[in-house]
Amino acid sequence: MVCAVLAVRGLDAWVTSTVLPVTLAETSVEMRDRAGRLLRAYPVGDGIWRMRVTLAEVDPRYIDLLLAYEDKRFWQHSGVDPLAMLRAVGQALGRGRAVSGGSTLTMQVARLLEDGSTGRWSGKLRQMRVALALERRLSKAEILALYLTHAPFGGNLEGVRAASFAYFGKEPQRLTVAEAALLVALPQSPEGRRPDRSVRARERAAAARDRVVARGVAAGVLEAEDIAVVAEARLPEMRRDFPLLAPHLGDYLRGNAPAQGRFDVTLDAGLQAQLQAMLHRSIGSQGARLTGAILVADHRTGEILASVGAADYTDPRRRGFVDMTRALRSPGSTLKPLVYGLAFDEGLVHPDTLIRDAPVSFGGYAPQNFDGLYRGDVRVREALQMSLNTPVVTLTEALGPSRLMAGLRGAGMAPELPGGKAGLAVSLGGLGVSLRDLVQLYAVLAEGGRAPLLFETGLGRGETAQVISPVAAWYLGDILRDLPVPQGSKAGVLPYKTGTSYGHRDAWAVGWDGRHVIGVWLGRADGTPVPGAFGAEVAAPLLFESFALLKPELEPLAPPPPNALILGSAELPQPLQRYRPRGEVFSAEGTDAPEVIFPPAAAKLALSEGRLALKLRGGRLPFTVLANGVPVARGLQSRIVDLPSPGPGHAALVVIDADGQSARVTIEIEEAG
Repeated sequence: MVCAVLAVRGLDAWVTSTVLPVTLAETSVEMRDRAGRLLRAYPVGDGIWRMRVTLAEVDPRYIDLLLAYEDKRFWQHSGVDPLAMLRAVGQALGRGRAVSGGSTLTMQVARLLEDGSTGRWSGKLRQMRVALALERRLSKAEILALYLTHAPFGGNLEGVRAASFAYFGKEPQRLTVAEAALLVALPQSPEGRRPDRSVRARERAAAARDRVVARGVAAGVLEAEDIAVVAEARLPEMRRDFPLLAPHLGDYLRGNAPAQGRFDVTLDAGLQAQLQAMLHRSIGSQGARLTGAILVADHRTGEILASVGAADYTDPRRRGFVDMTRALRSPGSTLKPLVYGLAFDEGLVHPDTLIRDAPVSFGGYAPQNFDGLYRGDVRVREALQMSLNTPVVTLTEALGPSRLMAGLRGAGMAPELPGGKAGLAVSLGGLGVSLRDLVQLYAVLAEGGRAPLLFETGLGRGETAQVISPVAAWYLGDILRDLPVPQGSKAGVLPYKTGTSYGHRDAWAVGWDGRHVIGVWLGRADGTPVPGAFGAEVAAPLLFESFALLKPELEPLAPPPPNALILGSAELPQPLQRYRPRGEVFSAEGTDAPEVIFPPAAAKLALSEGRLALKLRGGRLPFTVLANGVPVARGLQSRIVDLPSPGPGHAALVVIDADGQSARVTIEIEEAG
C-alpha cells in the first residue's frame, strides 16, 4: 500500500515538473492585432503548428459535439470512466475485436502529452494513472484546453485552432455545425481522414463527420435538421496558409524578445491586409526587383495601425525579407517642410514672403533646382509647393544645418549622417532616414509641432519635443494641401509632400489628415537606381489610395490658430515682405544685387585668345561665377576679371555674390576665324 501511494505521488510530481511545463512552452509564438485577431504565428521548433487556445476561444457547439462524441461524462468522472471501460471490454469480447477504446478525454490528453500508444493494455494502464494525476493537478477546463491544444489533425497540425486556420482560414470561435463536426472527427484518424489528402480520405472524413452529427442529435446538442444540412456541406480539399500579416514586424519583435510567446500590437488586421494586397498588386506588374513599404499611424495617439515592410515578404528577387520601413534611405525633398517650419518660427519668412529663386553658392556648394531652371522672385509657399532647391538651401544656411538636425532629432527621428557632420545638403536629402522616421516627423507636423512617439506595442511610449509652433505647423498644412493631386483624387484636403532621392533610388510620399499620417516608399532594397521613378508619379498615387482605405471621408484638418497671420505679401510687415539675409544690413558695400556690365545679354563674341572678359557692378565680394551651371571661378575679389572661355556656342553666365544674390546673362561665343 505504501509503495502504491509513493508511486502515485511520484507520478504527480512527474506530471507537475515535466509534462505540464513542456506543454506550456511548446506552442506557436503569435502576434495579434489591437482586437486580438491573429496577424502571424510561427510553428514550434519541430515544425508543428500547435496554437494555444482556451475554451472561450472555441465555438460552444464544437465543445458540445466533442463531449457528446468522445466523453459524455467528462465533467463527472475523475479521469477514468468505469462505465466506458466496461462498455469497451464488453464490445471487444462480443465482437472479437476492439470497437471503442473507452478512453476519456483526460486519458487522451495523457497519451498526447506522453506521445504514447493506445492499443496495448500496458499503455492504457499508464494513461489511466497519468489521467488520475492530471485530474488532481488541473481543473476540468485546463484539461480540456490541453486537448484542444494537442489533439492531432493530420500532418503537422495539432490543436483545434491550428486545424481551424488550416482547413477553414479562421479562428474556431464561429464554426458552422459541419466544420465543428469535422474537427471532432479528425483526431480519431488524423491521417486517414485528412480532407486535403485524397478523394478517398475525404469520403472517410465525411462519413465520420456525419456520425458525429448523428450522435450530437441523439445527445440533444443538435437539431434533427442539422443532419441534412451537414451532409450537403463540402469538405475542404486543400489546406490554407496561416495568416502572414506584418511579417517583418513579427520577426523584429520576436528577435528582440525570443522567449515571449505572444505579442499584442496596435495594428489593425483588416487595414494591414488591405494595404499588403494593394502594394503587392501595384508593384507586382513592375520590375522584378522593385519593392515598397507603407506605414500608417494615428498621430493623436502615436499608435501604428499598419506596417507593410515589402511588396512581397516571400519574394527573394525583391529581397522581400528586408523591412523597408526601418531601412535607412535618402529622403529626397521630404525634409523641406521642416526647414520652412523652423524658418517661420525664427521670423525669417512667412508663407507669403517673397524669396529669390536664383543660382546661389555657399563656400563652393552651388545647389540647383531639379529641372535646372530658376523662377526669380517667388512666394515661400510656391517655393515649397514646387519643391525648389535654392530657396530651401538659402534658409538652411540662415538657420544653420545643426538647427535642422536638432529639429529632426527633437521630432523623434534617428538620422544618420554619412560623414558625421551636417552640411547644407541635409535639407535636400543628404542623410539617411527610415520611413518610420519620416512618418514620425510628419506626425509632429500634423499634431501642431509635437506628437507622441510612434509605437506598435505597449513599449516605447513617450513625447517628442515641441519642434515647431502650432502656427508654423498650420502654415505647412495650409501650403501642402494645395499641391496637385493624382488623377481621380480630391484636391485641397490632404497635405502631403513627395520626394525623389539622387539617382532615382527612392520615391517617397508622406501626408496626413486630421487623425492619420501615412508614409509610402518605393525603390529597390539593394539601393540601385530605378530610372524614371519620381515620388509624385509613383508614390503619391499609393498614398492617396492608402488614405481611401481608411474611410470614405478624410478626417478634417484643424482650423488655423488664433495668432496665424493670414495676409498677402504686400500686407505683411515690411521685414517679412521679402527675405533678406540677417547680416545684409551690416554690409559696407550696400545690398544691391550684382549686375553684369560686360558682356551684355545676347552678345556674340569671337574670342581669339580663349579668354572672356567679365565686368561687374554692385553686389558684395567675393563672387562666384558659373558657366552653363559649372563653377569656373570662386572667391573673386575684383569686379573686373578674365575667365577661361566656356567654348563655342551659347553660354549662360551666372554671377553670385557673398549674400547669395545673383545676376545672369546668356551670350553666344563664336570660334575665331
